[in-house]
Amino acid sequence: MARPTPLSGFPEWLPQQRIVEQEILSRIQKTFELNGFAGIETRAVEPLDQLLRKGETSKEVYVLSRLQAGDEDSHSDRSLGLHFDLTVPFARYVIENAGKLDFPFKRYQIQKVWRGERPQEGRFREFYQADIDVVGAGELPYHYEVDLPLVMAQALNSLQPLGVPAFKILVNNRRVAEGFYRGIGLTDIDAVLRNIDKIDKIGAQRVAALIVNEAGATTEQAQLCLDLAALHGSDQSVINDARALAQRAGVDNDLFTQGITELSTLLEAAAQRAPGVIEANLKIARGLDYYTGSVYESVLIGHEDLGSICSGGRYDTLASDGKNTYPGVGLSIGVSRLVSRLISKQLVTASRSVPTAVLVAVTDEATRHQSDAIAQALRSRGVSTDVSPTAAKYGKQIKFADKRGIPFVWFPASTTDGEDHPHQVKDIRTGEQHNALPETWLPPACDLTPQVTSTET
Repeated sequence: MARPTPLSGFPEWLPQQRIVEQEILSRIQKTFELNGFAGIETRAVEPLDQLLRKGETSKEVYVLSRLQAGDEDSHSDRSLGLHFDLTVPFARYVIENAGKLDFPFKRYQIQKVWRGERPQEGRFREFYQADIDVVGAGELPYHYEVDLPLVMAQALNSLQPLGVPAFKILVNNRRVAEGFYRGIGLTDIDAVLRNIDKIDKIGAQRVAALIVNEAGATTEQAQLCLDLAALHGSDQSVINDARALAQRAGVDNDLFTQGITELSTLLEAAAQRAPGVIEANLKIARGLDYYTGSVYESVLIGHEDLGSICSGGRYDTLASDGKNTYPGVGLSIGVSRLVSRLISKQLVTASRSVPTAVLVAVTDEATRHQSDAIAQALRSRGVSTDVSPTAAKYGKQIKFADKRGIPFVWFPASTTDGEDHPHQVKDIRTGEQHNALPETWLPPACDLTPQVTSTET
């Protein structure tokens, strides 16, 4: 068989790297559950018309088809696509199961998604997302727009002992932006938001030109939009600056007032519950038009070039069956993007490449069954154990364990020259060796499972 060519955009980690990913997923899941979120998983495919509701282009969706599809089912298959995020599947899930769910419904979902975009660092065609959402039936109190980014802050904080860099969650409120734009006389709000979202990519002056050309703004109106987008800060000074700008621009409407009041509330709560983590940044637009309130993006400090690792916002009409509406707020961590940066920059390491804590040596093939029995006794007590593949010299068996990072080698009891030798276990890192019984011995807690730590510690 010829050597296969890797597929770009479909990451496959080595075992030691996979341990890092699994530890990150485990800590995120634990945080979500500690905060009362219930886990669900949705199907991998959705109808294409539903997938495209969010305004994504068809080139980003992988269409489902079968090589051997018959004429009678090829059309139905072509109407399905792999989901490219977890928001649309969750909205559909809520509508289908509304009669069985208790509202407000808090869910987490950790699952792979597929997106047909150009692969580059931190961007993949197949990747893990970790989402939390809370949805209400008919209404959803504003305090959830405060609570959810703080839960995400807690999740990201739980990863910092592993070597994940410090982070900031940047927040804005779509009501602030829309109220301000309408207050200065603009009507094509989506066009303004879509272009404000491009400031970091193409620069403020090019964005101003796009607002003039695509949103019908005057040069003065475009500049006022940029002035609003330039405001940022983690305390109430940014709120005061936004109100002063609105007053100077003649903006006085309920939408702006509601948005700026909500943003102020969020900053006040964040200052008490997660000081220094959340920052108001009024250029954050999240160009998707279904967001209606708070919007969020998160960046790793010192790794801003990676882009947002966690984003989301408030939505009011995404989950609706025409009669009932289920407003919600949610955020999503791009787990694969985060892991790829940790690996590429060698920020994190795992203590070994296998879960195995103990390798049981084999004296000779005739006594392999004894080594198997020792391994089973250790496994029954929760110790991940392997048995040496060959009855080589003990030195070679130790090298086998050392190559994989297995910390302990177990030497079975034996009798030689009429002398009994008890079971012994050796820490091959230190050379310490002592008698032990498989029914009572346990490795230190830090060696029971692979440890994921920062390379700087």
